[in-house]
Amino acid sequence: MRSPSRHAFFATLLVLFVALAPVATRAADFKREVIYQIITDRFFDGSTANNNPPQSAGLYDSTQTNWREYWGGDLAGIQQKMSYLAGLGVTAIWISPPVDNLNTNIPDGQGNPTASYHGYQGRDFKRVEEHFGNASNTWTDFDNLVTAAHAAGIKVVIDFAPNHTTQDNAGEFGAFYDNGAFVGNYTSDTNGYFHHNANISGTGWDDRYQVEYFTLFDLADLNQENATVDNYLKSAAQQFQQHGVDGFRIDAVKHVTWGWEYSFANSIYTFGDSFLFGEWYQGNTSDPLYHDSYKFANKSGISLLDFPLNTAIRNVFASNTNFSDIDSVISQEGSNFTWKEDLVTFIDNHDMARFLSVNNNNNRLHEAMAFVLTSRGIPCIYYGTEQYLHNDTSGGTDPYNRPMMPGFSTTTTAYALTGKLSTLRHTNPAIPYGSMSQRWMNSDVYIYERKFFGSVALVAINKNDTTAYSISGLNTSLPAGTYSDYLTGLLGGSSITVSTGTGGNNPVAAFSLPAHTVAVWQFNEGAAPPEVGSIGPTSAQPGVKVTIAGRNFGATQGAGSVKFGTTAAAVNSWSDTKIVATVPGVANGSYSVTVTNNGGAVSNGIQFTVLTAKLIPVTFTVFNATPTVTGDYIFLTGNTVELGNWATTWDGATGPMLTPNYPNWFLNVSVPAGQTIQFKFIKIAANGAVTWEAGANHTYTVPTSGVGFVNVNWQY
Repeated sequence: MRSPSRHAFFATLLVLFVALAPVATRAADFKREVIYQIITDRFFDGSTANNNPPQSAGLYDSTQTNWREYWGGDLAGIQQKMSYLAGLGVTAIWISPPVDNLNTNIPDGQGNPTASYHGYQGRDFKRVEEHFGNASNTWTDFDNLVTAAHAAGIKVVIDFAPNHTTQDNAGEFGAFYDNGAFVGNYTSDTNGYFHHNANISGTGWDDRYQVEYFTLFDLADLNQENATVDNYLKSAAQQFQQHGVDGFRIDAVKHVTWGWEYSFANSIYTFGDSFLFGEWYQGNTSDPLYHDSYKFANKSGISLLDFPLNTAIRNVFASNTNFSDIDSVISQEGSNFTWKEDLVTFIDNHDMARFLSVNNNNNRLHEAMAFVLTSRGIPCIYYGTEQYLHNDTSGGTDPYNRPMMPGFSTTTTAYALTGKLSTLRHTNPAIPYGSMSQRWMNSDVYIYERKFFGSVALVAINKNDTTAYSISGLNTSLPAGTYSDYLTGLLGGSSITVSTGTGGNNPVAAFSLPAHTVAVWQFNEGAAPPEVGSIGPTSAQPGVKVTIAGRNFGATQGAGSVKFGTTAAAVNSWSDTKIVATVPGVANGSYSVTVTNNGGAVSNGIQFTVLTAKLIPVTFTVFNATPTVTGDYIFLTGNTVELGNWATTWDGATGPMLTPNYPNWFLNVSVPAGQTIQFKFIKIAANGAVTWEAGANHTYTVPTSGVGFVNVNWQY
């Protein structure tokens, strides 16, 4: 989310091929999915009955010439195109926020009628928008879509925007409702449901306090530390889970109270199987808040859209920079993100000009698509990309990056490419779970390898439009043999021959890689011990179900087991590629989770954090924490894993805390319900030096529900 009309990241997860029987998969393992982002209003008009509903009449443009009004796309339209989506090979759809949105025109400063067609001005998070469903705001059309998607083996993710309601200067003044019952508004906010700060501007976009607590584009900023708001948002998300959604794309995750979001994610995972990823906008790995972003992703249970890689992809394929741009981001993020395979990768979206508006070159688009579909991370395709959709008015930026879907051809090269590589993601575990390493590179050519134990995929891309390159000195982990192009020449690829080498470096015979070519060669390992590639969620308290995914677990459990450290977990279901187990009653901390099959073979371990209890958001304030100088920050640390187990490093301790009223510092933190915790505040200097506050440990008994507040003085 970047502006009121630029809020169209959506959430409904797409499909296995129609030719395949529906596959029972767990949302907590999303690495095998291919997501398709849909702006519901701009996809397909499945029902004319909801085009001009009475409670928000006049916001529909039948001529589809006012780019800021509703054009008729709806949930029924998505449902009617399910076979098209299945054939495309997407296995999850991410749809626009489906909640009931602002019913009035949004002032644009020029008197033009505008509407919340994108879905990012929610007024009632517990009802469905009438333009997408029906005039009674019931769940009927949403339920029908979810049922149809699941019957086709397709997951559904919704876009969820917990940061704000509607514009505080629009006709409803930020008002929000609980299933039709008025709760409050921004103008008469006697209950503290909102933050009342100015819009973020200037250097504020890099200031942690302003980023989390100031206002985005006049959108009434919700106060998640208010018990009513906290409960409202969590119960709204749970209601969507009750209606069958498989995941949430969280809008503007960077601008929601970071500590509260830990408890929000935990609430969702505690209720049931789900996958969460958020929009943390940043241009590259040099962004001032980049470190905060990967610390958040590593600890919150919420993965992120991979904006730094997106920037590199657009630079390399659209603007023709060197492949080293992509390689350096892959390397940097690989060392920073614990769960890098869960990052959601993309070429373009609703907040930026479409790729073809930047460079109208279908070859480059195909190459970028192939990269996203085979590199590490979960690929997301923006609706219409497979139809080469773009409108270049005003450079193709918002709202012109959101045209109506032009048609549903199943014969485009991009359509075929997506289907083939989606199949590979499901059949070769190297793509969803494997490591990624550069094997050969120059400014125009990038050859990289994905490897998961003995399964390998080697991908070669030449983005030069006219020049072929002779590839020599290439090594691979592919076993000796001849390999045909998995894409069967769709993008110009041909066979390679591999001979025997040592140490995973088997020589590839020299070959020519033609201009604008993508080739994929792959090998699937045979019989092997159990191999774990994924666990989700990545942290939870005892009693929560987690999904362990990989291969070679065995068709039945028999004498097999799942262990958190040395403690066996109860197993809820078992298959050769997925196990659902319950977190056992062990002490909080980090554990290696392993699978032992029926024959006694033990898998590799995968990291998991056992929380103490369900998470409760608590705001900690420490007064008179001085002296500090620029570059010094106050952190919180304590005796549970949620507080870092007395860690004293930037990544281990909780923080940095915020100081809009220096020398007082505060931070909203998620801590274990009902537990008496011990904690202290520390100063971490710019050079890493640590200063502890004096005195005994502070203690606090966390509420069993709701929210909490702690106010103490720094002990000298």
